[in-house]
Amino acid sequence: MNMKNFPQTIKKIQEGLKKKDFTASELANSYLEAIKEENEKIFAFLNITEDLALSQAKAVDESIAKGEDLPLLAGVPCAIKDNMLVEGVKCTSASRILENYVAPYDATVVKKLKDRKAVILGKTNMDEFAMGSSTENSAYGVTRNPRDLERVPGGSSGGSAAAVASGQAVFALGSDTGGSIRQPAFCCGIAGLKPTYGSVSRYGLMAYASSLDQIGPLANNVEDARIVFEAISGRDPLDSTSCELKPFLETQGKKFTVGVPKEYFIKGIDPEIEKIVKGKIEQYLALGHKIEEISLPHTEYALACYYIIATSEASANLARFDGIRYGYSSKEAKSLLEIYMQSRAEGFGAEVRRRVMLGTYVLSAGYYDAYYLRAQKVRALIKQDFDKAFEKVDAIFTPTSPSLAFKIGERTQDPLQMYLSDIFTVSVNLAGVPAISVPCGKIGDLPVGLQVIGKPFEEATLFAIAKDLEDQI
Repeated sequence: MNMKNFPQTIKKIQEGLKKKDFTASELANSYLEAIKEENEKIFAFLNITEDLALSQAKAVDESIAKGEDLPLLAGVPCAIKDNMLVEGVKCTSASRILENYVAPYDATVVKKLKDRKAVILGKTNMDEFAMGSSTENSAYGVTRNPRDLERVPGGSSGGSAAAVASGQAVFALGSDTGGSIRQPAFCCGIAGLKPTYGSVSRYGLMAYASSLDQIGPLANNVEDARIVFEAISGRDPLDSTSCELKPFLETQGKKFTVGVPKEYFIKGIDPEIEKIVKGKIEQYLALGHKIEEISLPHTEYALACYYIIATSEASANLARFDGIRYGYSSKEAKSLLEIYMQSRAEGFGAEVRRRVMLGTYVLSAGYYDAYYLRAQKVRALIKQDFDKAFEKVDAIFTPTSPSLAFKIGERTQDPLQMYLSDIFTVSVNLAGVPAISVPCGKIGDLPVGLQVIGKPFEEATLFAIAKDLEDQI
């Protein structure tokens, strides 16, 4: 049975398995074959976990043979971004400094997927330590966009997005610190959710910026993203920032009021993207929902605020990679100080070094108040903007990105241009609110995405609105 003959959505895979149209092992083998065929061209995967996938698929087949009830993700092939631990599998965060590091335990999200009998196909490529917007910063090679192999898939979860968009996984997990799920979802034409901060455990996720990082799903459709989110979310005693979530309330048929912030339709956005997004908003209005223009006045400070806070936290979090306890250790070093300095200089890539140095500078004596403390105050104002807006509206519509997926190499020499890719996404992380990117059209063969931002812990509303948008494509 060819992979293209298998169903491509979670519920249809479940139906096929229950009806015994195919086995979980046949499905897993088909996806593994697709990865072997496509990976040289797209390079979505850093590590293919064939033995693990086949053993998980076999266990599902045995459960079906015994007539046992199946969890909704049972037998569904998926991929995990390479900054989340899978016990016994290499976890490099796409960095040379962790080239041979093998995870000693499962991240909580991975454990939850295993408990639901999902089939883990492998670990996906990413920007090193999740620092980037293009998946060009990986130490192991560039991932290409399945929609156009000359272009980037977005970042930092570019490998996860490319794996789903190219049919190498039904869904994938990514992490989002400033847009790293939503921006690659935009570039690859799929759905990508950044959940509310605290709704999904970060235990077993390699930290970049701890007050901003959040794990979420990338999937071909909104329903699959919802199913995966429900599976991985909830309170975890191993992560003190995680929260118990209320059951989803039924929102079918409800009419929503959606805000459109004037600050997001500004000079610099691709006019074709603006036209498509505004057209999609008009379609949503025609469904009987209400649209209001709103203001998020501190948006212009969000990018600067984000890069001060994120680099500061990265500077502290990455101090643990010292060449002593685990990971790469320089062979040339002749003293303890040289081990620290040379291991980090040789093990970290240019972008990681740049951000660590920025963060260390910002936190240094004499600059802490001027930069870091002020950025935290601005962050509070950005959150207040959202709180005020959500007194009047149920959700907010914005473009996900100001420009289409750019060509590989186009922005590598200009970090500022690269950072501007996140201009519409970073505010969401600073405020801790949820947001989903859904495809809303194309320019040529390149996808365009619309971002739906929601109230904290109201992912149900996001999914309902995103499903309506998806149905109109």
